[in-house]
Amino acid sequence: MTTSNDEIEQSSAPLLDHLIELRSRLIWAIGGFFVAFLICFFFAQKLFDLLVIPFKWATIWAGLNDGRVELIYTAPQEFFFTQIKLAMFGGLVLSFPMVAAQIYKFVAPGLYKNERAAFLPFLIASPILFLMGAALVYFFFTPMVMWFFLAMQQVGPGQDIQISLLPKVSEYLSLIMTLIFSFGLVFQLPVVTTLLARVGLLTAESLAGKRKWAIVLAFIAAAVLTPPDPVSQIGLALPTILLYEASIWMARLIERNRAKEQQVRDEAAAAEVVPAVVNPDDVKPA
Repeated sequence: MTTSNDEIEQSSAPLLDHLIELRSRLIWAIGGFFVAFLICFFFAQKLFDLLVIPFKWATIWAGLNDGRVELIYTAPQEFFFTQIKLAMFGGLVLSFPMVAAQIYKFVAPGLYKNERAAFLPFLIASPILFLMGAALVYFFFTPMVMWFFLAMQQVGPGQDIQISLLPKVSEYLSLIMTLIFSFGLVFQLPVVTTLLARVGLLTAESLAGKRKWAIVLAFIAAAVLTPPDPVSQIGLALPTILLYEASIWMARLIERNRAKEQQVRDEAAAAEVVPAVVNPDDVKPA
């Protein structure tokens, strides 16, 4: 009984250390998000004005009201909760580097040195790719989507029935947040597939063989994640297909490098097992 109790105590001690470490990392991650949330909430109105700029570009493209943007809210608390939602979204974006760093610090001690060296570049590439997707939404797809919706208006002196677009602040924020999240998520495809290829769960051949299914799933995901308009759906599906092709190329590059490393290891192992050549003059007669 004493031996079993000692084994339980020895196994529980490392578990307790891991739980303490996990609690510390969670406190830092939640604290970082809370600070980022407060900062974004303080500047929520300016951030919302910044997100409305693509709508302004769309009105200029459509030739309406000299680029003037008009949004409404129909409930007294609507704009306040919209600012809270915007602060939460901005807090997640701003605090992601700290949260990712805490995750890496918690996982890194259990990884080998080469595994840490392989994992760190993907941790850096992930937010960069997300920002690339968000920039594509901000500078191109949101103006295109809003221009598509503005083109449906019936305004002007020649129209007996005046139909104009007056979006609510909450609906506009939900639209642009959905687009940013969808494109940012899709732009993580090379990171995920490259990690799976590095650990051997995916191969370039298997990815290339499922290309037709990937194209179909790209359009299905675009239909689910984006608003029901062809501009945003096609705009999300095409980058997804291009990123899938980039994932195939990355998987082939990883397999090529792995083959070279394996060849070097095989050559080194073969050199170690070569028997030494014995000089006959060194052999003493019996």
